[in-house]
Order: sequence, then structure tokens, then C-alpha cells
Amino acid sequence: MTDVTASPKSVPAEPTLHRAIGPWLLLLFIVGDILGTGIYALTGQVAKQVGGAVWLPFLIAFVVALITAFSYLELVTKYPRAAGAALYTHKAFGIHFVTFLVAFTVMCSGITSASTASRAFSVNLDAAFGLGLGDPAVGNNTWGIMWLGLLFMAIVAAINFRGVGESVKVNIVLTCVELTGLLIVIFIGLWAIGAGQGDVSRVTQFHAPEGASPLWPVIAATTLAFFAMVGFEDAVNMAEETKDPVRIFPKILLIGLLATALIYMLVSISSVALVEPAELGEGETPLLKVVAAGAPNFPIGIFAFITMFAVANTALINMLMASRLIYGMSREHVLPPVLGKVHPTRRTPYLAIGFTTLLAFGLITFVGGVPQLGGTTALLLLCVFTVVNVAVLVLRKDKVAHEHFHAPTILPVIGAVACGFLTGPWTGRNPEQYTIAGVLLAIGVVLWVVTVTINKRMGVTPTAPDAEDFGSRGPVN
Repeated sequence: MTDVTASPKSVPAEPTLHRAIGPWLLLLFIVGDILGTGIYALTGQVAKQVGGAVWLPFLIAFVVALITAFSYLELVTKYPRAAGAALYTHKAFGIHFVTFLVAFTVMCSGITSASTASRAFSVNLDAAFGLGLGDPAVGNNTWGIMWLGLLFMAIVAAINFRGVGESVKVNIVLTCVELTGLLIVIFIGLWAIGAGQGDVSRVTQFHAPEGASPLWPVIAATTLAFFAMVGFEDAVNMAEETKDPVRIFPKILLIGLLATALIYMLVSISSVALVEPAELGEGETPLLKVVAAGAPNFPIGIFAFITMFAVANTALINMLMASRLIYGMSREHVLPPVLGKVHPTRRTPYLAIGFTTLLAFGLITFVGGVPQLGGTTALLLLCVFTVVNVAVLVLRKDKVAHEHFHAPTILPVIGAVACGFLTGPWTGRNPEQYTIAGVLLAIGVVLWVVTVTINKRMGVTPTAPDAEDFGSRGPVN
């Protein structure tokens, strides 16, 4: 009888993602994530606070985002897989409640961003068809605009429930649409200025009380302009599908940020050169005013539709992200298990979709205005970025076998201080933004307490979060 020694049964390796994204595709993805609702909807509100030098808050927001990007670059090349702020937080601190708060904050920023996009969609639809619902004389939160926003968000929820497959190729198409709208503004602005229209000298004028420094109005405007830079951090989710991410990511992410900042600067200069800052700040369709002033014969409805298309993409992607995060947190036993239920036929997290949609409905109904919603998004993300910048320094003690990008130590220090500073009330931030953020996070904490109580009764102990389920996506602009 032959003695055969059984060898241990080998476990088949999990398949890895296909590394198909090269430098140009990654660049388009990054630019597409950053471009969107922020620049289309908030240019006028920034001009209202700072005056003609509207480009300066966008420039400062870019610098803060750039510094924070160095922290993300170190983390994504050190841990080159689909992860996010919550996962980096858990690696650094290992405290489930802190990880939960970061993940829930990211989720809330997605909902406030989508609600901002919903508002922008409604006012541009109103302008495209001349419905007269958004008359500034009636007030910013008119009932007609609000109901349009609710209807739009309900349609987004229906699409989300049905199931939507996202791809980089779709992102490229949407990026081209968003970019086309901004290039139209830049081209019209440069053409009109060359023809002697407008007043370029406005770009150096600051709006500040007589005898007062323009510093604080600029800082207040920066807290709002930061919303326009949202999205660069989401590029970390493409790490596993990028060719040679350790080498490619740093260069491409920085180029993407620089390209976006240049576009924002040119749009800002074109806007205030053609339209008075005070007029630009009235209503919620600033770039439509710029197009109308620089090219009166341009079909304004076409530009309104471009804007609608751009912000609709923002809303859909952010609501997809928010519902997926709620679903993931439920699976990780940090939110009630009922929110993790999947529809038997559609295979989508329908209760998570319903929960996030209800939160969006509340924001659209009781908040409404673009400045409050966009400002709250920036506030929530600045808090997350503060934590990420600190996490980079804490994780320096965690050594990995492969080479990775190493940010100069001074940058995450500056990033943590700058992001933390911009979250404070001393910046002139509207107090309503703290109320909105506080209510959203309070809902999360209540759900956390309920879940902990359920877990204790059932003897369930939360495990380390999985990148696939917990915090792997962030909001896009």
C-alpha cells in the first residue's frame, strides 16, 4: 500500500482588478471629479463676499487642497488599494467610533453635495425654460424651485434603486460636457475682453467695509470656494486599476489639480470682467449671466442644459456613494442592520437609498440655498482632511516593504493646521452650516448608539472595516 501524504489544500487567490488606466485616462478622471457644481453654482456667491478678486479664494482653496493631496499621495502609494479617509483613520487610530464618525461625515458631505447639485439643477432648469420660479425678489428658497429639487432628487433615487453601473468611460463623457461649459465661459470672456467689453481692473478690487482689511472676507469666501476643489481625494479609489500607481499617481494628481485651478482662475477672471461682482452674486445662475453679458446672441438655453447635465452627474454619483456607505456601515455593524438590506430583484440597498434620500429631502426643504449646502459640504470635508493630514504623520511608524511617495513632513502639518483653521467660526462661516452639519452628525451618533445596544444584546463585535464596504468612496464635485 502506497503511503500518500496529503498536501494542504491550496486556496485559490482572489482575482485582482485589471490595471487598465494609464496617465491620460487617470488625468481625465481626476479633472472630471473636481469639475462640477462648485464652479457652476458658487462663483457668484464668492464674488458677493470678496468682490472682484474672486479668483483669490479659489487660489487659496487650491493651495490647501494641493497640500492635502500630498498626504493622500503618501497614503495611496503606501497602501495602493481602493481605500479612503475612514480606512486611513482606522489604520492610524484603531478606534471604531472615530472611524465611524469619519465615514459618516464623508457620507453626509456626499448628501449635502448632491443637495447643492439638486438646487443648481432646479434653478438652471427654471432659467432654460423661463419658468420664472426663481425670481430673486421672491426669495432664494422659493416653493417652485424647492419642489423641482425634490422631484429631481426622487428621480435620482429611482435611478439609484434601479442600479447604475459606473465606469471611467462614462466619466470621460461627463467630464467633456462639464469642461465644454467652462471653456465656453472662458472663450466668451477672453473674446469680449479683447473686443473692449467689460472691465478687467475689477479683478484687483476687494469688497470690504471701509477701512477694514480684506483678509477676513477672503477667508470667508475661501471656506465656500473650497467646495469647488472637492473630488481630488476620490482618485485614490482608482489605485488598484492604475498602471504603476506609485510612479504615476503623484505626477498625474498634481497635474490634474493644477489644470483645474487654471480653469477656475480663467472662469473667475472672465466672470468679474464681464459682470459686476454685486450683480454676479444675485441669484444662483452666475455663469449664465456671464454668457449673456459677453455673447448676447449665444443660445442661453444650451448653456443652461450643459450646467444641468454637469450638476445632475454630481448628484447621482454622490447619492450612489452615500447609499453605498450607509449599506457598508450597516454590514460592519456600526449602523442598524436593517439599513443593509438588499432588494431581492434589483439587488440594490433600497433601505439605505431611502434613508439617504430622506436626508436629502430634508436639506432641500429646510435649507435649500446653494451657499449653505455648498458651505456645509466644504465644512464636513475640511474636518475629514484635517484627520487625514494627522493620520499621515501617525502612520509614519507603519513601515511597508515597497517604495512609496513620501510627503515632506511640513506639508501634512501645514495641511492639518490650515484645514482645521478653515473649519472655525472665526472665518466668518455662516453659523447655519454648523447647525446643518451638527444635525446630520447627531443623527449618525444616535444610530451608532442604537446599533451598539443591538450588538450587545446579540453578542456581535464589530471587526476591522473592509475597504470595499466602509469609506472607500468620497464625494465628487
